[in-house]
Amino acid sequence: MRLKQPKIYLVAGARPNFMKIAPIVRALQTHGRLTYSIIHTGQHYDREMNDVFFEELGIPEPDTFMGAGGGSHSQQTAKIMVAFEELCQSDRPDAVLVVGDVNSTLACAIVAKKLNLIVAHVEAGLRSGDMTMPEEINRLVTDSISDLFFVTEPSGIAHLRREGKQDGAIHHVGHVMVDNLLYQVTKLERADTAAFDTTGFKTANTAAGGRYGVITLHRPSNVDIPYTMRKICHGLKEISAELPLIFPVHPRTQGNLEKFDIDLGPNITLVGPQAYMAFLNLWKDAAVVLTDSGGLQEETTALGVPCITIRENTERPVTIDEGSNVLVGTDPARIVAEVRKVLRGEGKQGRRPHLWDGRAAERIVGILATELGVDEHNAESLDAF
Repeated sequence: MRLKQPKIYLVAGARPNFMKIAPIVRALQTHGRLTYSIIHTGQHYDREMNDVFFEELGIPEPDTFMGAGGGSHSQQTAKIMVAFEELCQSDRPDAVLVVGDVNSTLACAIVAKKLNLIVAHVEAGLRSGDMTMPEEINRLVTDSISDLFFVTEPSGIAHLRREGKQDGAIHHVGHVMVDNLLYQVTKLERADTAAFDTTGFKTANTAAGGRYGVITLHRPSNVDIPYTMRKICHGLKEISAELPLIFPVHPRTQGNLEKFDIDLGPNITLVGPQAYMAFLNLWKDAAVVLTDSGGLQEETTALGVPCITIRENTERPVTIDEGSNVLVGTDPARIVAEVRKVLRGEGKQGRRPHLWDGRAAERIVGILATELGVDEHNAESLDAF
């Protein structure tokens, strides 16, 4: 008699979460001895998350959509917990895998742990040390109750050990976001990019050896405080006199640009939020990326694109220690100075960190299969540690 295959719930609540679980889904499909369901909590939802979005990622649409978005942090977390508990009680999985640091990560980890399910956290151990960040609270609480810790970089191992986690539960596997990035870069090489609405900007500004830069800003600490946002934008405006910039504007940021009456000048092109492939096509060939995003710090390091991070801290220090990222804070003079170094060819030269090789998801699935009693072989032997 064939034994029932263990079932894993893969939880995602926001677009970046799907990009992180996509390689895991593909690895599970290849492995073939674990079943899974994709759970979309509905924390964030937009019209771009349609069948084309999932087709681009090479994964099926979610099996369950809980529609638990909206409201304050507490309201959203509570709605997700109630909905996820009902789901787990009606169709109990063997393990729950959560990714990143959004409210869905926290909510579903708590529910799973109280139901005595195995909790696996992908991107475990990252710490900014900034307790004003909701993401930092989500990381700390999720890791305090997880059973398996899938770590992207050495700092994550150090943090988890310091917090008392056992070495046997900590697995340095690489980075699923990089798995997805390398997968999408290969697809992009075969794609028709003419339909992307930023192709005209890119073509015009790379003609005759020209260059351009890309901006993303969305963190409340940067865009919700008038003084801080004005000084950042002053630096960006100064840079744009030497380097054309394009700025896919987050709705929160767009609203505050208008509210604070900030004029970015004629050399910064504002566009709407971009789909993943269109944005990748834009930033991968940029002279420099200026951002406060966590994920983009890692992706630029993976492809060797100079990155200037407009934050006072980062939970991803490997991008600074080994990669192409420089942390500059919000001082416009420092922002401008670092960009000018890049333009003079004196910018930081980085390398892709250990295990950021496109095989993190394969390692994760191998470890899950071992923990759930399906495989005896532990996939950590794929050059881990």
